[in-house]
Amino acid sequence: MDIDKINEMVLDILKEVSNIGSGNAITSLAKIVGKRINMNVPQVRILELNEVTDILGSAETEVCGVYFDIIEGLDGNILFIFPMNSACYLVDMLMNRPYNGIYHLNEIELSALSEIGNILAGSYITALSTLINIKLLISPPAISIDMAGALLSVPAVSFGEVSDKVLFIQTSFIEGENNVDGYFFLIPQIDSLNKLLKAFGVEINGK
Repeated sequence: MDIDKINEMVLDILKEVSNIGSGNAITSLAKIVGKRINMNVPQVRILELNEVTDILGSAETEVCGVYFDIIEGLDGNILFIFPMNSACYLVDMLMNRPYNGIYHLNEIELSALSEIGNILAGSYITALSTLINIKLLISPPAISIDMAGALLSVPAVSFGEVSDKVLFIQTSFIEGENNVDGYFFLIPQIDSLNKLLKAFGVEINGK
């Protein structure tokens, strides 16, 4: 079994899950910042890892990543990546200050951004848990600012036994005239990928 077995039907389901999860996350975020936030329909695709770095700019592009282990229900990881301009805009929005475009985030600002990643990932995993009827829990977030290639080496290692492709979900938020992008990676280990696909009704080895 490999990730190529995720067919169009499952992608449509995952897109709906992303829609629900992102909608819940944005509702929570809007309450925190006290502003109206809209979103575009999430894009869900299976991509080669090198295609992901192209979307992020290049392997050398500096980005902010928030990383989670899935600690109950499935074995795997979640990685949320924000381009630096989106990360800084989110922090400024949380701090209720004008966007200043400064990319050097201090400890408090990183903690705030980590909590945003926690809200987004938690909302997604709750929507997925409801859909597949399996209780899912994630670890506390770990945040890092690094080159895209370095951060993506985490899912590359996790997928090493499965495929060189990843499940990629792109979500865009709109606050006022500003567009904020977030890139979400769901990375189940091979046994959990089979379990997840079976929950979606995808036959595994004819069973």
